[in-house]
Amino acid sequence: MGDNIEFDYEGVEKLPLKEFTEKAYLDYSMYVIMDRALPNIGDGLKPVQRRIIYAMSDLGLKAGSKYKKSARTIGDVLGKFHPHGDSACYEAMVLMAQAFTYRYPLVDGQGNWGSPDDPKSFAAMRYTEARLSRFSELLLKEVGQGTVDWTPNFDGTLREPAVLPARVPHILLNGISGIAVGMATDIPPHNLRELVAACIHLLEKPKASVADLCQHVKGPDYPTDAEIITPLADIKAMYESGNGSMRMRARFEKEGSDIIVTALPHQVSGAKVIEQIAQQMIAKKLPMVEDLRDESDHENPTRLVICPRSNRVNVEELMAHLFATTDLERTYRVNMNVIGLDGRPRVKNLLTMLKEWLVFRTETVRKRLQYRLDKVNERLHLLDGLLIAFLNLDEVIRIIRSEDEPKPVLIKRFKLTEAQADYILDTRLRQLARLEEMKIRDEQTELSKEKASLEQTLGSKQRMKSLLKKELKSDAEEYGDDRRSQVVERATAQAMDETALISIEPVTVILSQMGWVRSAKGHEVDATTLTYKSGDQFQDSACGRSNQLAIFMDSTGRAYAVPAHGLPSARGYGEPLSGRLKLPDGASVVGVIMGKPEDLVLLSSDAGYGFVMKLEDMISRNKAGKKVLSVPKGARALPPLIIRSYEDDWVVAVTTEGNMLVIPLHELPQLPKGKGNKILAIPSARVVAREEYMVAITCVQDGEKLTIYSGQRHKTMKGDEVDEYVAERGRRGKKLPQGYRSVHRLVVDIKNTEE
Repeated sequence: MGDNIEFDYEGVEKLPLKEFTEKAYLDYSMYVIMDRALPNIGDGLKPVQRRIIYAMSDLGLKAGSKYKKSARTIGDVLGKFHPHGDSACYEAMVLMAQAFTYRYPLVDGQGNWGSPDDPKSFAAMRYTEARLSRFSELLLKEVGQGTVDWTPNFDGTLREPAVLPARVPHILLNGISGIAVGMATDIPPHNLRELVAACIHLLEKPKASVADLCQHVKGPDYPTDAEIITPLADIKAMYESGNGSMRMRARFEKEGSDIIVTALPHQVSGAKVIEQIAQQMIAKKLPMVEDLRDESDHENPTRLVICPRSNRVNVEELMAHLFATTDLERTYRVNMNVIGLDGRPRVKNLLTMLKEWLVFRTETVRKRLQYRLDKVNERLHLLDGLLIAFLNLDEVIRIIRSEDEPKPVLIKRFKLTEAQADYILDTRLRQLARLEEMKIRDEQTELSKEKASLEQTLGSKQRMKSLLKKELKSDAEEYGDDRRSQVVERATAQAMDETALISIEPVTVILSQMGWVRSAKGHEVDATTLTYKSGDQFQDSACGRSNQLAIFMDSTGRAYAVPAHGLPSARGYGEPLSGRLKLPDGASVVGVIMGKPEDLVLLSSDAGYGFVMKLEDMISRNKAGKKVLSVPKGARALPPLIIRSYEDDWVVAVTTEGNMLVIPLHELPQLPKGKGNKILAIPSARVVAREEYMVAITCVQDGEKLTIYSGQRHKTMKGDEVDEYVAERGRRGKKLPQGYRSVHRLVVDIKNTEE
C-alpha cells in the first residue's frame, strides 16, 4: 500500500480511495470483533461487561455492601474505561442483573430492572441502585493475586484487566449473544454443577470425547423451568460442531378443566403469547378455546390460564397446535464463536472450549501460586533480617543512635540486604521490643511449610490437577444449583388442519349474477329475497357446512374451490369473487355447489352436452381454478348440480325455444373431465349464433313436483305431467305449454312427494 502513496505540492498525503476504504473497514471490523461483540474464552465476558464488573469492584460494590446509584457506576465505567454511549452501557448492566436473562446474574439490582414480559421496561439509571452479586466473586476473587494481565485504559491514565481470572467456565454458564462484522455468536447458558463435573472428567481423562462430556452436560440450562425438547442426538451433534439449535417448549398442567401454563421458554413474553392466542380466537381459528386469562403474580411469575370450550376438547391436540403456532414453543440458535487464548475468534465445540478454558485456568492458578510464593519468600527474607535484629537488639539500637547513615552500617555489620535493612529501620522500636524470638520462628516455620507446599504444587502436574479439581468442586458446592430446564423427549408439535379449527355450522353460500358472493348462517334462507347491489340479482346458491369448500364454476368450464368459512357475511352485499379468483378474460361465474368429496355432480353446457363426475375431482386450491368441462364453441357452462342418486335421478333440460326433455341420469357417463354426451339436440349453428341453447337443467326423482319459472309466471308439474316429456337421450324434446316457454329457472320440491 505504501508504494501507492503520493504527495501533492502542499505535502498532503494522497491514497487511492479503494485502499483507504478497505483498510478503514478492516480496522473497524476487527475492532468490533475483538473489542465489542465477541466474548473471551477466559472469563466469558465482552469488554463492556468486564469493565462494568471491574468498575463496580473498584467502587467497593461487592456482594453484601451498600447499594449505590447505577448512574454512579455507569459514570465511572464511561469516564475511566469505556468511552461509549451511556444508554448502551447501562443496558449491558441491566442484562447482567435480570434473573430471567442471565442464568447466574452478576449484578444485584434494587428498583425496576425490567420484567419477563418487557425486558426493556427498566427504570432509568438515576432511579435504580446496584451492587455485585455473590456469583461475581468467582470472577473477581483472584484479581489482586497476580493473576491478571493489566492493560492501559483508553487515555493511558489507568490500568484495567485484560481478562478476569474466572474460577469457573463462565463462558458457558451465562451464555452470550453478539453480532460483529461478518460473524456472530450465540452461546446458550449451562448449569454450573454439570460443567464442573465435565471439567473434572476432562482433567482425569484428557482424551475424553464430546460424547463422554455429554454424560455430564445434559444440554443448555436456561433461566426458566420450560422444557428443552431437542432430541439428545441433536444436542450431541450441536456440542460436536459448536453450531446448531435448541428447541424449548412451555410447561403446562391441568387444573380441573382449565389448562395452566406454568413456565415459558427463555425470553418469551407471557403477554405476547396471550396476544397470539387471542388473535386466533378473534379470527375464529380456535373454536375449542372459550376463555383466556393471565393470572401471573409475585407468587406465580407465570400462570396463563386457557379455558377449553368443553371437556370433550383433546388437550394434547390443542396444546400441540398452540406450540406450533405461538411462542409457547421456540427455537434458539447456537453458534459457539469465541475469542480463544490465541486472540482469534473461532467456533469451538464443547470439548475444545472446556480444554482451552482449563489451560486458561491452569495458567491462572499457576500465576496465583507463583505470586503467593514470591510473597512468602519476600516475607521469609524480611523475617530473617528481623530475627538478626532481635538477637542483636542493643547493637542495632546503638548503630541507629550513633550513626548518621545507619542503613549501610547495618548492612555491613550484620550482612543484611537493603530490603531487610529498610524493614528493620521502618519497624517502630516499641514493636521491635515486643517481638519475641518464638513468634518470629513460628511464623518462619509456617511460611516455610507453605513455601514447600507451593513449590511442590508448582512442580507437579498431578498436584496442580488435584488443586484444580478441589477448587472446582468447592465452587460448584457453594454457588451451584439444580438444573432448571429439563431435557425431555416430546413429539413434534403440529398445527391442526384449518378445517378442524373452524366451528362447524350450516351455511348457505349465495352467488349474484355480477359475481358477488356471501355466506348466510343456516339452510332456511331464501336467497332470491335478499337485497342485491343496483343492477345485480340472484344467480345461484348452495347449502353446506362452514368447514366445507364452496365450488364455483365459470362460464368456460373451470372449477374453483374457496373455503366457506372465509366468505363474508350475508348481512352485506358480500364481495366480488374476482378478488379471490383469477378468472379468464370474458368469463363469469355461473354457479356454486357444496357437498362431500364423494358426492356426484352433473356438469353441463348450454350446447346440450353433459356428464357426471365426483365433487373431489373439481377441487383445486389454485386461484386460476381447474378445467373440468369442455365447452363447445359459442356455448357456456351451466350451473353444476349435486346428484342425489345416479340410478334414480331423472335429468330435466329446457331450451330457450321452450323444448323440454326428461331422460334417466344413468344414461350420462361418469368422467373425470371432458365434454360429455348429448343430453338434448340443438343445432350447433344455432348455439354459436345464440339463437337457441339449453337454458336450465335440474334433476328430479319419481313423484316429485317440478316448478317451471317463466318470466313473472310459474307452473308446477306433478310426477305424471313430468313423465310426458320423457324421451330418448339426444332428442329435441317436447314443447312446453304456450306462455311457459321462456323458462329461466327450474325448482324441484323435494319435500312434497306423491305417494
